[in-house]
Amino acid sequence: MAESINAFYKAELITMQGPWRNVDDVELATLGWVHWWNHRRLLASIGNIPPVEFETRWTTTQAADNTDHHDAYQGVLT
Repeated sequence: MAESINAFYKAELITMQGPWRNVDDVELATLGWVHWWNHRRLLASIGNIPPVEFETRWTTTQAADNTDHHDAYQGVLT
C-alpha cells in the first residue's frame, strides 16, 4: 500500500508540478499534498467522503457504542 501512495505522490505532485527550485519548495508542496490526501480527497470505498471525516464518524460511533454497552452492563449490576 505504501508503494501505491508513493506512486500517487510522485505522479500527482512531483512530476506534474515540477521542476522544483529547491528542497524547501518540495517540502512545502509535500505538506500540502499530505493534507489534501488526508483531509480533502474523496475516497469512493468509504462513501465518497474524506478519510478524516470517515475516521471522525467511526470514532463517534465507537464512543456511543461503548457508552451503550457500559450503561447496559451497569443495569445488570444494580
